[in-house]
Amino acid sequence: MRVLAMLDGTLADPEARHLRVDDLGLIRGDGIFETILVVAGEPRELGPHLDRLARSAAMLQLPPPDRPQWERCVRVVLDAWQGDSEMALKLVYTRGPEFGDGTPTGFALGMPIGARTLRNRATGVRAVTLDRGYEPEIVARAPWLLLGAKSLSYAVNMAAIRYAEAHDAEEAIFIAADGSVLEGPTSSVVVVRGRTLRTTPPSSGILPGTTQGALFRAAEQAGWVTKVEPLTFAELTEADGLFLASSVRKITRVHTLDGVALPDATWLHGELGALYESEYR
Repeated sequence: MRVLAMLDGTLADPEARHLRVDDLGLIRGDGIFETILVVAGEPRELGPHLDRLARSAAMLQLPPPDRPQWERCVRVVLDAWQGDSEMALKLVYTRGPEFGDGTPTGFALGMPIGARTLRNRATGVRAVTLDRGYEPEIVARAPWLLLGAKSLSYAVNMAAIRYAEAHDAEEAIFIAADGSVLEGPTSSVVVVRGRTLRTTPPSSGILPGTTQGALFRAAEQAGWVTKVEPLTFAELTEADGLFLASSVRKITRVHTLDGVALPDATWLHGELGALYESEYR
């Protein structure tokens, strides 16, 4: 099933047409979104997701999202959901119709989580590294590139996933022009060495990870060391474990990178998964 609620809090038919053909989110990708994991009716990291929505809106110079309005919209979807115990909740916020009155378009859509995502959580994935085409130092001097914003302009990200699939992999990891590690098209990269977790800093032009943040909080409480610092490709292959973190995939193990099998980190995957879940008990 799917549940659609418009930003004014009204339920709508997810099979019907709702966007105007001149909506700038549709014709120019001029908008932002968030995807939130909901488990047993509870949205995980809703606050950080709404914080990131507001951050992305500011980067695109969209009207600031009305947080209470979005919270109400989310609640409408949660109350109407009658599907599986887990769902993906997508929040979409666009600049609105090009020839409208300037009112943004906003809605929340509750959806089932795909079988492939659930399977990859358990079995792990093969990944390829792909050149992202910029150096991290450009982030500060070129804010118009919107690096680090979760915009609707996801054509490059989806093309990267299709490229990975065409080359015997399920996921991709972007590498910057200087050789440093960035992120996946829809995920944060986490490497583990001993009892230390590391991930790339948002200053590199990547999206601040909400699931990665939850994992790091739980790890710190359990006595692990966490570091947010630049990573190199060599550190991906030399780590005890390489993982991709995102809302619906949770913590997914990478077992093969660029066609080369990585050390078996099945046990580590179980430990990180338990740490992450401990945040919500």
